[in-house]
Amino acid sequence: MQITSPVVVGRELETARLEAVLRHTAAGSGRAVFLVGVAGIGKSRLSNETAYRAFAAKMPVLRGRASTTGTTTPFRPLAEALSSLIRVSGPPEDPELAAYRPTLARLVPEWRTGGVTPAVNPVDLAEALLRLLSLVGRERGCVLVLEDLHDGDAESLAVIEYLVDNLAGLPIMLLASLRPGPGSASRMVDAAAQRRTALLLEPQPLTSEQVGILAANCLGTGSHPVPPVVLERLVRDADGNPFVVEELLNSMITSGVLVRDARGWSLRGVLDAQVPSTVVRSVSDRVARLGSQAGDLLRLAAVLGYRFPLAVLQAATGMDDRALLGQLRAATDAQLIVPDGSASDWYTFRHALTADALLTELMPVERSALARRAADAMDRSEQAPSEEWVSLLTQLRVTAGQTTDAARLLAEAGRRTLATGASTSALILLERAFDMHPDAVIHEVLLQALCDAGQLDRALSLVAMAPQAAGLPTDIARRAGLHTRVAWAAVVAERPDDAAEQVAAARRLLGGVLTPAQACAIDAVEARLAFRKPGPPEERAAEAERLARRAAEVAEQVPLPEVACQAWQQLAGLTRSQGYEEADRCLERILEISEKYQLSAWRVDALIRLGVNEFIRTGEADRILQAREVAGQLGSIVLGMTTDVLMCMLTVMRGDYATAEEVTDRCEKLTARMQNVDEFESVLIAKAALGAHRGRRRDMDHALATLSQHVGNSTQQPLILGMCRAVCALLEEDPRLAAQELDAALAWELANPTVYYLTGRYGLRLLVEVAAGRAGWEAHDEVTLAPTSNLRWNQQFVLFARAILHGRSGRPAEATAAFEAAAEAAGVFPVAAHLGRRLVAEAAIVDGWGEPAVWLRAAEEYFHTAEVPAVASACRALLRRAGASAVQRRAGRDQIPAELRACGVTVREYEVFELLADHPGNQGIAKRLYISPRTVEKHVASLLAKTGHPDRAALSGFARQLLA
Repeated sequence: MQITSPVVVGRELETARLEAVLRHTAAGSGRAVFLVGVAGIGKSRLSNETAYRAFAAKMPVLRGRASTTGTTTPFRPLAEALSSLIRVSGPPEDPELAAYRPTLARLVPEWRTGGVTPAVNPVDLAEALLRLLSLVGRERGCVLVLEDLHDGDAESLAVIEYLVDNLAGLPIMLLASLRPGPGSASRMVDAAAQRRTALLLEPQPLTSEQVGILAANCLGTGSHPVPPVVLERLVRDADGNPFVVEELLNSMITSGVLVRDARGWSLRGVLDAQVPSTVVRSVSDRVARLGSQAGDLLRLAAVLGYRFPLAVLQAATGMDDRALLGQLRAATDAQLIVPDGSASDWYTFRHALTADALLTELMPVERSALARRAADAMDRSEQAPSEEWVSLLTQLRVTAGQTTDAARLLAEAGRRTLATGASTSALILLERAFDMHPDAVIHEVLLQALCDAGQLDRALSLVAMAPQAAGLPTDIARRAGLHTRVAWAAVVAERPDDAAEQVAAARRLLGGVLTPAQACAIDAVEARLAFRKPGPPEERAAEAERLARRAAEVAEQVPLPEVACQAWQQLAGLTRSQGYEEADRCLERILEISEKYQLSAWRVDALIRLGVNEFIRTGEADRILQAREVAGQLGSIVLGMTTDVLMCMLTVMRGDYATAEEVTDRCEKLTARMQNVDEFESVLIAKAALGAHRGRRRDMDHALATLSQHVGNSTQQPLILGMCRAVCALLEEDPRLAAQELDAALAWELANPTVYYLTGRYGLRLLVEVAAGRAGWEAHDEVTLAPTSNLRWNQQFVLFARAILHGRSGRPAEATAAFEAAAEAAGVFPVAAHLGRRLVAEAAIVDGWGEPAVWLRAAEEYFHTAEVPAVASACRALLRRAGASAVQRRAGRDQIPAELRACGVTVREYEVFELLADHPGNQGIAKRLYISPRTVEKHVASLLAKTGHPDRAALSGFARQLLA
């Protein structure tokens, strides 16, 4: 039996800090901890000790290890960690996980449909895993232990980095170990430590004193000291590495040099002649004592890797079951190997240094021969090839020097990995394959992986070196297709010049003679490029539509379903200006194609766009909710987030502010956590609109300031100007400012081709101009020529403007009919509906038609309840002007802050005080409260005297501070 220390020695600081993180995790505030150190320094011992303490505290512990085979298995350590949880407690059945189960099925085989491994991206998986771990640890906290991250795949590292950055406030401790050295894992750990989102622990070599304590614990000396010459040799040869100390002691004992008797441990013989100077010799001696058959078995196992399957060992050695199990038992008793916890028919070396030591003994030709023998045995095996089995076979062919076979296996593994969405890991495999055997097939798959991974510069370099086959027609067509594929990637990446160059290269190769498949793929790209060409926007749009329509029709005939979807998607955007019915027909066609060819991502995209169109036309959101459900079924958190972000603005426009507040807050956190800049931008604009549609300028300005800080100049200026700033100005009873904002939005749209049709140009701007008397029937007719004026949000404003114009033209019946139609159209948009009533009522009072008092009372009640005082006050003033009674809505004394009540501030003075916070002058306050500027000046003077502030600026600052 081999000896080890029963206690951890020399790691008091690390143990204390890990214990502190455990306590905080149990309290609901977890953190990531990285253990970084050379092999044998004690990382696994610290991980085990932490896991034991977590178990003692009844905290769930999940454990996984990165793969040590040469090929990459995406998400390997995470899948193993979840498997360790499921083996103990079964798959989590919490209903809160229902939306995330399709995504987590990538890691949990029990949740897969039809046994198919789903394709996911790391961001989706990271967010889903974060939710699962939060639920697992919600009672006492949980610990996720991941070892050997230096061997981790790129996708796992991306998920881990996401977890690291988002553990604050969650009951999750992430404990990961890795060896130092260059690589993606080390870079991730260093960056996390710099951001202070992770704790970095680097166990140092033991001191001479600590080596003595460790040796004493291993030997159980009690009151008898370790022989000084033994201790001296341990200090000299082990270099403070705990594993090496234990290995050297075991070697001394098994060789008979160090023995125990009644008086304790003593030397029998010459230490120099018996004790190996390195751990390699120590392992070699221990293996030799097991016999030649066990030695051959273990050396073959080392060639297989740190973990190895028994089936391969048996097939390669030809041992029967009894002999194999006997040798395994002997090696296990010698503590060289242990059963692997993640699979019943796999074993693992007790320490990575053991496998390294065995490999060091082998000459390259011996290692190659063993690898070939094992690989041949695997090829002969009738076992169903799992992902890990194929990875191992590939690595063995690489080690055996069979580069063509290895390249073929690597390329096949790369294809499978690419199909799961793990493009980064696929790239690693395919690049290795291409380096070994740069044939055309591997080149093509590698190029696809580069495009999928968004690595356009590398794709451009690779496409330029496409392997040629003596100019054969099939080869020319293949290379032209590669240029077209890269062109599409470039146009999606907003790099039109690169896209144009690739299209030109494809055309040069084809010499003007294009097959339908080649022509439609190029047309799809050039349709996107048409907007970049010089000329009037209308001509560019017409050219883009012509190319896209031709591409769509031909692609369906070929068929090339993805090209068809690309073209129909562009047509859907182009035809919206002509009416949403045609745009919807394009999107419905994408739905049909995506369902026929099982293009799930295109299906969700079409549903989302159809949902947006439905809302814009009707104000209803049923289809967006359907898209949200389908995205959940696919396990796509990113697409689900897109639908949630859309709901942010929709709930604002529908006046459902409680829901809007909840959804925008949630989406802001999620998009920031997932670092999705485009969606984050949209959420902040929705937040600004939420403030604007409630007349809360400070909330709007705060959201827009955050947008400017994190995003910079937004490309959604029409929404900012027309949907936020203009609406806010109207709710502040400042129509002049609203007109300025709407003019700015129009100017931006005229200078930039846009898909924003609800930002004022086709509705709200007309109403504001007509209400102010600056526009008449000519402006009305010009706006109504555009099909977009019939969209429900625009239609309400156009009809309100039409009512005013009919009233001014002396046609009260037509004016009333237009007003009633406007009110019906505005039924799902309460703010817009009541704002329209307020504006039309003012004109109706002047022109003597309709029931302005009825409209104003409804609007006043709404805006008073919604706490929009300026419009409510304006409605009351207009009621009095119309000769109708108006309800007094002054705030009660109990609504005045205690500090001001103590100073004797009156209700009317407090109304002035509230408006001072936004710096308006006397004229602005007077206009909002419908009092005279002289009265405002008197109230300000009284406030200065009562509060003791020296001037108006100080009083305004006090108002902002008190009301913040």
